[in-house]
Amino acid sequence: MEDILKNLNPQQQKAVQATEGPVLIVAGAGAGKTKTITHRIGYLIQKGVAPENILAITFTNKAAKEMRERVMHMLGREHTPTFGRGKGVPWVSTFHALGIAILREYGTAIGIAKSASIIDQDDAKKLIKEALKAQGLDPKEHDPSRILSAISRHKGNLGTAETIADTVRDRFRGQLYERTMRLYDESLRKANALDFDDLLEKTVRLLRTHPEIRAEYNDRWKYIHVDEYQDTNAVQYTLTQLLSGPQENICVVGDSDQSIYSWRGASIANILDFEKDHPGAQVILLEQNYRSTKNILSAANSVIEKNELRKEKVLFTENNTGEKLTLIESLDEVDEARKVAQKIGSLLSSGVRASAIAILYRTNVQSRVLEEAMLFSGVPYQVLGTRFYDRKEVKDVLSYVRAALNPENTLELSRIINVPARGIGEKTLQKVLKGETDQLSSAMQLKVKKFYSILEHIRAAAKVQKPSALIMTAIEESGIGNMLKTGDDEDIERLGNVLELVTVAKRYDIFEGTEGLEQYLEDLALESDQDRMSNADAVRLMTVHASKGLEFDYVFITGMEQDLFPSNKTREHDSPEAREEERRLFYVALTRAAKKVFLTHAAMRTIFGSRNYTLPSEFLEDIDEMLIEREGALAQQQPKRKFSLLDDPFDDDVYQW
Repeated sequence: MEDILKNLNPQQQKAVQATEGPVLIVAGAGAGKTKTITHRIGYLIQKGVAPENILAITFTNKAAKEMRERVMHMLGREHTPTFGRGKGVPWVSTFHALGIAILREYGTAIGIAKSASIIDQDDAKKLIKEALKAQGLDPKEHDPSRILSAISRHKGNLGTAETIADTVRDRFRGQLYERTMRLYDESLRKANALDFDDLLEKTVRLLRTHPEIRAEYNDRWKYIHVDEYQDTNAVQYTLTQLLSGPQENICVVGDSDQSIYSWRGASIANILDFEKDHPGAQVILLEQNYRSTKNILSAANSVIEKNELRKEKVLFTENNTGEKLTLIESLDEVDEARKVAQKIGSLLSSGVRASAIAILYRTNVQSRVLEEAMLFSGVPYQVLGTRFYDRKEVKDVLSYVRAALNPENTLELSRIINVPARGIGEKTLQKVLKGETDQLSSAMQLKVKKFYSILEHIRAAAKVQKPSALIMTAIEESGIGNMLKTGDDEDIERLGNVLELVTVAKRYDIFEGTEGLEQYLEDLALESDQDRMSNADAVRLMTVHASKGLEFDYVFITGMEQDLFPSNKTREHDSPEAREEERRLFYVALTRAAKKVFLTHAAMRTIFGSRNYTLPSEFLEDIDEMLIEREGALAQQQPKRKFSLLDDPFDDDVYQW
């Protein structure tokens, strides 16, 4: 094994060597936290700790994969096929993957079958819609997405249907949420299925109610690492406490300045109160940034120092000073998008790769006009969130596999029973789901029997075939392959998509028995936005929230206007916490950039059909004027003029079009 402490700065070395008891590593943006965690794992192994006694948890498949690969390289086992499981390797995974593993092993103790499926957001929304209809309510009048979000957050806070009504002030809405959550959870139970939130909530319930199982995991994982600790919610916080056990060898890594997910239940208090939760904890600051220029860090530090809810630190770097931040001023969002496209065109002409550039925005509604500008200018781009596994033909093939493994999953059965078309309509489907096939005509019974025969063939194949072979079996047995082969040009493209499933599945052929298939389906179910990024050389478009954890040479932060960034929701909530989180979001955006930041704002903007005059974002006031160069009408008129929230955006002395 390589010299673990080599190429680490003094603070990183200190963090690596602090192995016993609770440790909080406050790691600033670009400070090498993944390197520090992986070297800490290597140091523990070098000290004699068995690799399988080490656990590392993070949030995305992408982060887990990177951490796992670095650890395996350090151990000299980079060519050993592993997904972070097995003897002789540390367990490195996401929170949700860990939850699945624990429930697969011991979930039967609380009534969860090993064959339970994991449903995605689309299927979860379908169940919410069905729950609303069962109450005689119109899903168009009661937003299923909003209700699902409330249920998800409540589960993340370890809540139940009995307590969800207490979380809202409106009595009617509270009763609606309670009834809907009961029906929703009952539908999941009948379908032998779990949603994403169940993977953690039920794991916590298992460990709380079965101390002997908890003790086994405490003995198995003696050293625990938690990445991005500032993003943990109540259930994730509780899970880490349960797993750390009496020895409290828990090392959490995070940055309160990058806590930006309160809207989905994350609590900044978890990292701020770590020392209260673990008296005597060591606190180590990682403040040296290896990513950004001095100018970018100066701007980021001046922005975040205004916040009070934070662990005090000041990022510094030995990188060069770099270029100033460029502020691009525009008439409206169309003019803004055009200027961004022109600037990117210049970068591409100078030899910059498209994949080294990102366009960030506060809300998804801003993306449309930016996409149009990219298309018009011929700039290759990718919108983060375009999901390969959401394509109909891909979901259909996977549904055949899932339905074969879990025949109780009515969502999968409903999706594919007439794909390809078999003449099985909605009325027949409802009778099948109710177990009333004897009431069908003999001809229809034969069609249903043939469908179930297909599932049985796939189920039998799953016991003996590797994942890639099984996916091909599903494509052929289902009839989807033949249907697409005989279709038009678009169907041929769809056939290519389903065959790509076979290619992906080959990575999982290394496992014995059905473990590879289980791992494959679990990884697909837990895929995040960042996991969906292709390797194409294209400019990335995404929300600031989606950019967290990523880095680019050149970053455009668009829509720097009051009530957009910062969002008008901060005024509605009128809370210091909400305002500080919005400032943290801007800090995250700035620190994604390595070489150059472009800030843009428009004097007018149309959102949701309403055209409004705008004011420059108050965040621009936080950046030293010496760090900014301006482009646009205001720059020509008054190049050193500072913004004021009292400015009239159409004052002729300021803007001349």
